[in-house]
Amino acid sequence: MTTPEQRLHRAARFEDRWHAVLELWLRRRGWRPAVLAFTGYGSEGWVRVLARVRLAPPRTRSRELRLGRGWRRFLTAGAGGVAVTVEVGGRRHEVVSGRGGYIDAVLGSDLEVGWGEALITAEGREAVAAPIRVVDPAARIGILSDIDDTVMVTALPRPLLAAWNTFVRHETSRRPVRGMASLFGEVLRRHPEAPVFYLSTGAWNVAPVLEQFLRRHAYPPGPLLMTDWGPTTEGWFRSGQAHKRRELRRLLDELPEVRWLLVGDDGQHDPELYAEVVEATPEQVRAVAIRQLSPAEQVLTHGTPEPLSERGAHRRPENRAHSDEVRAPDGFALLHALRARGILGAD
Repeated sequence: MTTPEQRLHRAARFEDRWHAVLELWLRRRGWRPAVLAFTGYGSEGWVRVLARVRLAPPRTRSRELRLGRGWRRFLTAGAGGVAVTVEVGGRRHEVVSGRGGYIDAVLGSDLEVGWGEALITAEGREAVAAPIRVVDPAARIGILSDIDDTVMVTALPRPLLAAWNTFVRHETSRRPVRGMASLFGEVLRRHPEAPVFYLSTGAWNVAPVLEQFLRRHAYPPGPLLMTDWGPTTEGWFRSGQAHKRRELRRLLDELPEVRWLLVGDDGQHDPELYAEVVEATPEQVRAVAIRQLSPAEQVLTHGTPEPLSERGAHRRPENRAHSDEVRAPDGFALLHALRARGILGAD
């Protein structure tokens, strides 16, 4: 009979054993589980709570867990198998952290539409508030946006540049993509109830930094849907495309009445991913907005001056653009194109 551990990839088994040794060593030195909360979301009767349980010195406060910079954000010890209490919308739940200390739980809740919070407590620590966006059932438009090179100039994922941007550069040195915050703001001006989600292949370790960046540059708040770098139960590394595809499919299933403005860039695989969604569920897509990277940005991103989607176009003749797809080099031009198509009414 195959045990659960035997079903794990050997890389995951090695990682789990290393974490067990590290956790034992840190606990003997007085470190205890502490919660780092992320922004969640939900709808009528349920919420998705996102957080991570990490080991920290006894007097560490929740705010201090979010302050690490550069490579220090990745020197963390997740604590799996830790029981935590989640109080949300008048209900109390007991949840156990999974591999790496992550909590991703759908829970019953009576939170009202709009912004609320869940209180998460681990092993006698102070309760940590996790923001929750409860989507209005009447919402018919929503924004789902990529982050890297869509709202923030990063030139990922060339390995050396990715390491520099992630581990070394100070967050205040990152630049927003011109006009993209204005595009999102215009959508919300016309549809105040529209939810906003940010989908990225980046690690959860940088989520607090991304939240600061979005606030600083006037992007609307919304849940970040990140991933965890490192081994998985199936292999050595996670698939960024699979992560994006899975999270996007999940949103479509959880919020079926919402028609999405899908925002991305042509530096990687956003056009192909969004084309798949359009083909499978065209009634759930209002429009696709693709930021066109410059030839120099294309080179930094994947090594050639032309978009990946164009390089593979001759092999996929059936992959036609969505009838309401627009492409432009920045948010201002995308907003103009959406207005010209009648997707956003002209002023």
